[in-house]
Amino acid sequence: MRRVLTFLLTVAMVFMVGTPVMAQGIASPIVIEPIRIGVYLPMTGEVASLGQRAWDGIVAAKEMQPSLLGREVKLFLEDTKSDRNQSVKAVDHLIRWEKVSAIIGEVISSDSIAAGPLGDKYQVPMVTPGATNPLVTEGKKYYFRVCFSDPFQGEVAAMLAVKTLKAKTAGVIIDITQDYCVGLGNYFIKSFVKLGGKVLYTTYIETGEKDFRSKLAPVQAAKPDMIYAPNYYTEVALLAKQAKDLGITAPILTGDGAESVELIKLGGKAVEGMYVTGMFSEAVVTTKLGKDFLAFYKKKYNRELDTSGATGADAYFVLLDAIKRADSTAGPQVREALAHTRDFQGVTGTISIGEDGNAVKGVVIKQVKDGKFVYVTSISP
Repeated sequence: MRRVLTFLLTVAMVFMVGTPVMAQGIASPIVIEPIRIGVYLPMTGEVASLGQRAWDGIVAAKEMQPSLLGREVKLFLEDTKSDRNQSVKAVDHLIRWEKVSAIIGEVISSDSIAAGPLGDKYQVPMVTPGATNPLVTEGKKYYFRVCFSDPFQGEVAAMLAVKTLKAKTAGVIIDITQDYCVGLGNYFIKSFVKLGGKVLYTTYIETGEKDFRSKLAPVQAAKPDMIYAPNYYTEVALLAKQAKDLGITAPILTGDGAESVELIKLGGKAVEGMYVTGMFSEAVVTTKLGKDFLAFYKKKYNRELDTSGATGADAYFVLLDAIKRADSTAGPQVREALAHTRDFQGVTGTISIGEDGNAVKGVVIKQVKDGKFVYVTSISP
């Protein structure tokens, strides 16, 4: 019995010692982690159309460029529900739980302003496709935009009002609950007055409001040459319909936040002839990437490429270009590369970004004709 026990103990010891030696000959599999990019957009809520179309553009761009630095790109989408508090929660979740290296979003200025400080706190670069209020990037090292900002858009709108609409007087209707609307409205007023125009009446509405007749009555009484309504598409469409019902014939001019197919669906004939200052038109696609993406998008979705889809794609392509130049996904290195983006040939045109996080971009002017946004002209900075 003693000999048997000794034999068994010896075998066990040989097995235990031999196992690591055997394992040394087996190569451990190398796991290549994907590049994790977060996306936070209003997929539901008051401006869901803008978020959904931006997401379509980002997804198409990702399919065109699915990997970088020998690593797969993986997207993580969070729905902000068109809400400031939900936007903060979304970005916090993307950074702390999904461990993303960079974030694309938001398209609403108020939501971007609310969540933006988290990018600086955690050193995670953020790129907005379409949030135009200056406060989105102001004072933040890690927030960038691939679109124009509102001071220039407001200036162009005022020029359009004076030179194209021949307006000497204006009524202004602003959504007081949205930073984008308030900022753009104020920039327009400043520029319009500087150009010799006179604002006869300014009134305020709120997101989600449905009946604007009491707000339109004073504007109707003032009889301005035109109405400036720098609001999102739902409110602009309802304003246009109710203005027409009241017999108001003054042309309405609006901003990029209203440029959505939903404006035409909701507004119908009431928005015919309306001018829009926007960011993109298929008519001005000149870059190779722009032409390639335009063809890819149309084949994938079987529809025209709109502004939200184009700027969403640009946010993705510009971010990946920065990661490539940085040769890293580390926040500070990617942030530095984004800040030195120069002459990137994007979908919406040439994009250069300065240390202030703002792209130098022109404004595309469109007009609603026969139920479509029709290109009129472009204004460079």
